[in-house]
Amino acid sequence: MMSITDPNMSNRFASAMEEIHNKHLKAYADIIDTTTELSHSHRQFVKSALDTCLRKCKDDEKLFESLGEFKGDLEQKQMALKERQRAIPETMSEVQHKEMQKEDIIQKIQKLKEDQMKRKELIKSHNKANKERLRNLEKASHVFQDHLGLEIRTVIYKTQLAKGKKLQFIFRNISLSDPDSACVITMGIKENGSYQIVSSNPVLECLPTLESRLQETNNLSAFLANVRKEFISKARP
Repeated sequence: MMSITDPNMSNRFASAMEEIHNKHLKAYADIIDTTTELSHSHRQFVKSALDTCLRKCKDDEKLFESLGEFKGDLEQKQMALKERQRAIPETMSEVQHKEMQKEDIIQKIQKLKEDQMKRKELIKSHNKANKERLRNLEKASHVFQDHLGLEIRTVIYKTQLAKGKKLQFIFRNISLSDPDSACVITMGIKENGSYQIVSSNPVLECLPTLESRLQETNNLSAFLANVRKEFISKARP
């Protein structure tokens, strides 16, 4: 058995201790290297995760911003839709009102057409009656001329107050001193078929009364007889 004081033993022990110490140093170095690698890997992972989180946050911010814009646009569209929905009844009411106005205008136009046709027929009837009256007056002219010394002439007036074809009744044999002297009354026929006194020469003060009576009775013969009497009365005081 070796003694502890043996130099060889001491060297071996020192060598063993140094080997153990080296192993420990190597193991410690490996641990440090592994820790360094793990620390570096951890930093890389944390950096990558942080970058990913930052990108995700930015994407989320853009997404939230887009959602906000979409929400605002949607709200505007909803408001516009509500406005249109509120305007629909007013538009329908306006359309119905215009349709009613259209129907009313159509009815008025139809009534105007009917009234115009009636007026045309009435004017046609009056013109026919006036022509018939003028023909009758012209036929009776010879009878009046023979019995009453009356001459009937057709004249054309171009003044604004008395325009168109008129009849002049020329009375003679009124004045005893001058039988050929003429008393004249000019008459026409209105559109409604009534007689119109245009003028008389000499002027008869009672002519408006005689004209009114003529309008009531439509008796031209009696009117002319009364006019003759008035002319005689005026010429033979």
